[in-house]
Amino acid sequence: MARASPRDRATLWWVRGTVFRAALATFCLATPAAAADDPPASRGDDGLGVGIVVLNEHGVGSASLAQPYLDQMVAVAAAQNDWGAARGQYCTTRSAAEAFIRSQAPHYGILSLAAFLAMRQSYRLEVIGTVEVSLVGGQQYHMISEDAANLDACRGRTLATNHADDLRFVNRIVLAGSSKLADFTLVETQRPLLTIKKVLTGEAECALIDDAQLAQLPHIEGAEGVRSIWDSQKLPPMVVVAFPAAPREERQKFRKNLDHVCDGDGRTMCAAVGIVSLKPATGSPYAAVVAAYGP
Repeated sequence: MARASPRDRATLWWVRGTVFRAALATFCLATPAAAADDPPASRGDDGLGVGIVVLNEHGVGSASLAQPYLDQMVAVAAAQNDWGAARGQYCTTRSAAEAFIRSQAPHYGILSLAAFLAMRQSYRLEVIGTVEVSLVGGQQYHMISEDAANLDACRGRTLATNHADDLRFVNRIVLAGSSKLADFTLVETQRPLLTIKKVLTGEAECALIDDAQLAQLPHIEGAEGVRSIWDSQKLPPMVVVAFPAAPREERQKFRKNLDHVCDGDGRTMCAAVGIVSLKPATGSPYAAVVAAYGP
């Protein structure tokens, strides 16, 4: 069998990441109830069920990729927490997630860090857990270049990135005072690999990428001379939150059982989609970024 080219290996890596992002949707692929202007808090044994919204910004792919894992993850969550039903929505944009939140009154969410910081006050979110993953980026950011020596050398020059849709998050949390996106001439992209390719083609002199993108550099043809010239601080992982609709006893039980989702038969399923662990947590791991982000 012919050996895959570096370009093909890079593509396969991103497909694998897509499988993980879609697999998160297995918490929430049951058909949602009809929209309501002000939906009541739902219970696991009523028509609405326990709703979970998964928001993984910059995620791509179809939720159908998660189908092999759907029954396992839903069964684990429902059995451990005595839910009669579960439903939800997998989203890659805040607008889609917020539409689901307004119409379906979910009990829980699994959110990217930037989305959590932006939404935590308006939706009165309570941190109940963390999601440690191996395939999804966002816990550290990097500036890369072929010829610039450091971040200072990139100021005033072209900077490619697919992370510029949340200026407040990038300026306050990612760059954290070391610079601002306004210091660069932005070349915005929509796809992770395209950001790196902008540097390879010379359309951008520098690029701001995350840890998942950086891990792909060795597998991209022609990227041998591209290197990281600046690294952000390591950030907290994706967060599991409870919405006000979740009754206190129910959320306490869900928090307690989070670290059992990947136990036993679930371990193989979690490993297959890149989940390292689900862990109960309070807001303390996120206190520093919450303070830096501001109200």
